[in-house]
Amino acid sequence: MTDAAFEIGGDDIPVLSTGEQAYERIKHDIVFGVLQPGQRLPLDRLKSVYGVGISTLREILNRLAPEGFVVAEGQRGFQVAPCSATDLKELADLRLLIESNALAQSFQAGDVEWEGRVVAAHHKLARMEQRLLAGDETGTQAWKRYDFEFHQALVSACGSKALLDLHAGIYDRYLRYQMVFFIFWGPTSTEDHKALLDCALNRDAPAAQGLLHAHIHGCIDTALERGLVG
Repeated sequence: MTDAAFEIGGDDIPVLSTGEQAYERIKHDIVFGVLQPGQRLPLDRLKSVYGVGISTLREILNRLAPEGFVVAEGQRGFQVAPCSATDLKELADLRLLIESNALAQSFQAGDVEWEGRVVAAHHKLARMEQRLLAGDETGTQAWKRYDFEFHQALVSACGSKALLDLHAGIYDRYLRYQMVFFIFWGPTSTEDHKALLDCALNRDAPAAQGLLHAHIHGCIDTALERGLVG
């Protein structure tokens, strides 16, 4: 990035630079559908929205391209990466491969502190899912944040930063489909999360892996049956 990765605040607390903040905001807006799949990203318009210059924007978009959020079109500029059923299925398979591996390691190594993180994360997710089941869709961003926190908590004791980074990266791309198309498949999802919690507390990795497979592919089946993804 053009800007330094961090700037030091008045209290010597590291804060994200302007460029890094813009990167996070653009990525957030792509994941949560503010910037729609296939939308062109003209730099002269983005600079006023995100408060950074053309060169920094170009670096941000080039950074987001290999992460799967942006397509670079050479002299034609950039666009938000399109969505497709094929891409969603590939992301689901990658997520399942990474998360299943991390989950087994985490269940084996997890201690009481880990159990506490898992229980706390599930509590927040369950409360938000109750609101969705009651027809309140105002908290969809919080719902997906809590969903990520729960799945992240399940694998957080795996002992591998590289594995956790891979999981977070794939999850962000997978999350975009859920947010752009609002894929919430009701009581089954809530029941799956409760069952995953029970598996974690009982250290039953094989059962959790089976549940995870059904959970992720159930989400895909729901999206395809509703015609949400072409």
